[in-house]
Amino acid sequence: MQPDIEKRLVELEAKVDAIYVSVEKTRKYFFWTMIVTLVVLVLPLIGLLFVVPSFIENYTETINTLGI
Repeated sequence: MQPDIEKRLVELEAKVDAIYVSVEKTRKYFFWTMIVTLVVLVLPLIGLLFVVPSFIENYTETINTLGI
């Protein structure tokens, strides 16, 4: 009975190692997905902080120039 248990333990250890590798790949995938999401969402918002005031200034200058 002892060799059978040892064989099962070795098989389980191999499966646990395979699961660990898979989990690490998934963790890295989620990490980079989060980074890309932040870049895609946050950087345009930061850009808008500079563009919107400039647009409003140009818009109000145009309105004042037209005399409206």
